[in-house]
Amino acid sequence: MELRDALRTTPATRTFTDAPVDDATIAGILDDARFAPSGGNRQAWRVVVLKDPTIRRAVRDLYLAGWYEYLGQVQAGMTPFGVYNDQEQETIARSQSEQIAKDAAAGPGGFAEHLDEVPALLLVLADISALATVDRDLDRYSFAGGASLYPFVWNILLAARDRGLGGVITTMNVRNEPALLELLGAPERTGIVALVALGEPSQKITKLKRSQIHEFTTIDSFDGPTLSL
Repeated sequence: MELRDALRTTPATRTFTDAPVDDATIAGILDDARFAPSGGNRQAWRVVVLKDPTIRRAVRDLYLAGWYEYLGQVQAGMTPFGVYNDQEQETIARSQSEQIAKDAAAGPGGFAEHLDEVPALLLVLADISALATVDRDLDRYSFAGGASLYPFVWNILLAARDRGLGGVITTMNVRNEPALLELLGAPERTGIVALVALGEPSQKITKLKRSQIHEFTTIDSFDGPTLSL
């Protein structure tokens, strides 16, 4: 499909049909995605395709622990896991997450509760020692290293879209990273980048709604004149 169409019609897809995604398709997706840019062309990513039902259930359970914590903070009116969150507020929100978990267990569940049933699960890892983290010495949250990782993850979704598949980038498993890395036998200096779920979308993909460029683009200064079409 045309790149412009792909950019405008690749949503976060969380509902899938039961149609399987075979190894050849996954390999083709990764073969396209691998051409993503990375600092120094170090390509610090590593992908683990999760197939074993026992491992998938363990990944789901670790995901849920973070997900319910996330929802508790949303209900408390917070930015989930925000850098500037009040820690006392987060503690209070954590008690709400316990009730959320109980309520979810009594219901049919959604994407998170059925994560282990997704047609394809790709866990993207990173060799942290290979990242040029140029903002490491700043007194703020570090995200520059992600510039060498997330273009690859996004390419996975674009390559999947080109094949008629949908997917979503999730990071909730980072909340329990040590347990998951131990489960998979990952070496030291490895970190979780994302868990990507892929499959045939159960709903029709439509064009997305996003902020207009004049809402986030200015010229020469933060509060300068806006740039627009």
